[in-house]
Amino acid sequence: MTALADVHNQVMWNRLISVVEEQALTLVRTAFSASVREAGDLSAGVFDREGRMMAQAVTGTPGHVNSMAAAVGHFIREIGEANIEEGDVYITNDPWLGTGHLHDITFVTPSFRNATLVGFFASTAHVVDVGGRGYGPDAHEVYEEGICIPIMPFAKRGEVDRGLIKIVRANVREPDQLIGDFYSLAACNETGHRRLMDMMDEYGLDGLEALRDFIFENSRAATLDALKAIPHGTAANTMTVDGFGAPVTLAVTLSVGPDGVHADYEGTSPVADRGINVPMIYTTAYTAYGLKCVLAPEIPNNFASLEPFTVSAPEGSILNAVHPAPVAVRHILGHFIPDTVFGALARLMPDVIPAEGAGSLWNIIVSMRPIPGAQAAPGETRQSTEVMMFNSGGSGARPTKDGLSATAFPSGVMAMPVEAIEHTGPLIFWRKEFREGSGGRGRQRGGLGQVVEIGADVGHHFHFNAMFDRVDHPARGREGGEAGAPGRVMLDDGTPMAAKGRQYVPPERRLVLELPGGGGFGPPEERDAELAERDRVRGMTDEG
Repeated sequence: MTALADVHNQVMWNRLISVVEEQALTLVRTAFSASVREAGDLSAGVFDREGRMMAQAVTGTPGHVNSMAAAVGHFIREIGEANIEEGDVYITNDPWLGTGHLHDITFVTPSFRNATLVGFFASTAHVVDVGGRGYGPDAHEVYEEGICIPIMPFAKRGEVDRGLIKIVRANVREPDQLIGDFYSLAACNETGHRRLMDMMDEYGLDGLEALRDFIFENSRAATLDALKAIPHGTAANTMTVDGFGAPVTLAVTLSVGPDGVHADYEGTSPVADRGINVPMIYTTAYTAYGLKCVLAPEIPNNFASLEPFTVSAPEGSILNAVHPAPVAVRHILGHFIPDTVFGALARLMPDVIPAEGAGSLWNIIVSMRPIPGAQAAPGETRQSTEVMMFNSGGSGARPTKDGLSATAFPSGVMAMPVEAIEHTGPLIFWRKEFREGSGGRGRQRGGLGQVVEIGADVGHHFHFNAMFDRVDHPARGREGGEAGAPGRVMLDDGTPMAAKGRQYVPPERRLVLELPGGGGFGPPEERDAELAERDRVRGMTDEG
């Protein structure tokens, strides 16, 4: 009977994962922001009454999902259990209580069954604009980075707070997109709730406690079993990256044992005066993700499978920035956390861990504007638009395989189609191609970066917010592999541009991004001759 009950619970667990996946797909299908609709820069999940994550959608990013896993508890405490009512929907973009910066909007919706609270649905979406300076690293305080919405009701007993909508509309450049995403987030949580009710009807459930206990007990046990099977001990690693105006050192010491892994970031650089700082909630999210990738990759992500991974960082360090530090592009350093953790794990698990990769996305915000005084041709439309796009460099080579080219690791976001981006504003892509020779040489070659060349349509010019790294500090190889190529930012006439900050591109010029490659693994002289020839024939190397 026990075995049959376990099978029954496993079927319901799988069904619950399908519920949150449909929740996430509702957001993808209805979102106004291209970053959500085309790239999957979002998260969705279901939580128990205490705010502990039971299941997450596969669609989404680790930074969103694992941050959101901690955020729901903040919502419950801030709203107060006695004030949570059927028909409520809650909102925030507080970087320290949500997912790390103001450009992520998190919605939490209580799920009631027969007038009794059974759990919560939560979702997060990255939006194109929240006012302030715009999405970029230039701010000196979080107040400059846009409007902050504290944890509060978006809707109370089914009635949307019109005052909140008016305040938000008055403070952002793209109000229709942003408010549209608000309603998409609310709709996706509602979809999750409805599918959960269907599931509970089908299985005759009045609550989720028994299923929750099954999920947590098995996830925790499986994670601890995985930890028992690996080498235990203490290992440290440091990584230096470009930063903003001065290099930043990320330092970690891992303590690995049968009951868990603790990551301590003592020795990491202090908080910066620009918006590259990382709140602790985001540091914890990407640390847990990096550890799970290596130590427990097959175990579903939930409260219990994350619980054995703990994190500490000195308050006031760049990985534990406190209010009012600027944090707009916290992803830059946050995306380097898994590779920092990997470097420490490599000392305990040699010949298992990949080389370093490009790491952080090369996000860019392009502010398109009509040229003042320029005459439009008959039938031609001039428009001002904020265009956001994601670009990815190469990942690090693996012990037995080459690195992946132009692939987003660790964020996992999808490439945004050129056609979809051009549709959002007067922007033209002139090139988007692999960057020859950018992968680090080794027995296994690092993944290639890419070259992206963009310009304004006729009658327009633009500023762009650069938030790039690995220009001065390329991805390092491992076990004798060579470093990947560093990135470069320039105009099409060769004029160099800065890797971070707001800059202007004249109407007669184009912006060229050469994204970094991943590091190689193993000595280059050990590379298989057939693989080397294949690279040459396919144009993946600059040799020959």
